[in-house]
Amino acid sequence: MITSPNITGLSESENSFAPHRGKQMDEITKEHQEKTTRQLVMVGSLCLVTLFFAVFSMGTGSSETLDMKTSMKIMFGIQTPSELQSDIIWRLRLPRVLMAIIAGTALATAGALMQGCLGNPLVSPLTLGVASGAALGAAFAIILGFSVFPKAAIVANAFAFSLLVVAIIIQLGSMRSVSAESYILVGIAITFISGAIVSTLTYFATDAQLSQLTHWSFGSLSRPTLEDTIWIGAIVLCLIPMGLIFAWDLNAMSLGGDDFAISTGVDPQSTRRNILILSALLTSVVISFTGLIGFVGLAAPHMSRLIIGNDYRKLIPCSAVSGSLLMLFADTVGRTLFAPVVIPVGIMLSIIGGPVFMYLLMRHRGGVM
Repeated sequence: MITSPNITGLSESENSFAPHRGKQMDEITKEHQEKTTRQLVMVGSLCLVTLFFAVFSMGTGSSETLDMKTSMKIMFGIQTPSELQSDIIWRLRLPRVLMAIIAGTALATAGALMQGCLGNPLVSPLTLGVASGAALGAAFAIILGFSVFPKAAIVANAFAFSLLVVAIIIQLGSMRSVSAESYILVGIAITFISGAIVSTLTYFATDAQLSQLTHWSFGSLSRPTLEDTIWIGAIVLCLIPMGLIFAWDLNAMSLGGDDFAISTGVDPQSTRRNILILSALLTSVVISFTGLIGFVGLAAPHMSRLIIGNDYRKLIPCSAVSGSLLMLFADTVGRTLFAPVVIPVGIMLSIIGGPVFMYLLMRHRGGVM
């Protein structure tokens, strides 16, 4: 007679492990919820700090008739301002503060998207050809007098040439292969070629033209008017949600490379092309008005990773907030440190952000004293 296995015994053994597995899942779920709550609190805190700095920046400046106390009273409607005070706060300081937030948000978001789709943490909007294209367009407008739109020569040229260079990079990168390294290598080559053309043009430029081009390359938030800032903000506000659409695709590409992304239904080549176009639009619409502003597109995503991790669903919004805070802080310090002399925000970002960025990276890796 053949004896059957003790099915009852096996089921009882499995049932004895069921509560244990359920408890583990509950602990994992609880830990995930706590982690998500901490991350949301951190991002919310960054938003509050950014708002505080925006109000603080509106109240600071080199005007002798507008100290911090008077500026606050005017902004909150407690005191009636003179015509001069009103113009300083609402026509000079407000566009600058708004532009700092918009520019930081756009450049940091573009940096996070580029680093994700190319799988390289050293990539930023200004190192992949966008900056070189904008500088080339500005040089053509300032030195040669050539413009695609004469009424706004420098802005139009910087915008058009930066997009043109990115289009060339995408086309050549796709022809070479579909890997991320192709876009990076082609971008570096195009950057050197554009830089060589700009250097040649500056060699034949007059002193006035050279001064204008140099001043543009420093980057400044004072150039856009309030109307320009509103239009730029509207465009950036429409583009950033498109970046969030690619969050799942970026997570798949960052977890296991192209092969894993393909197995999950993601097309790496199409995703890279679309993200590069979106990042180029975000960057071009800002630097065509402000001039070259670097570093924030590189540093803000890294700083956000130390806070939020590598999940692009959270990293992209956190990078946007971190970028706006970094840009706002650098511009405020540049305006007030040696007032009435204003240090361009591009220079201040490198002076302030570089050491802070290195400190955060070393601290995260346990290398700080």
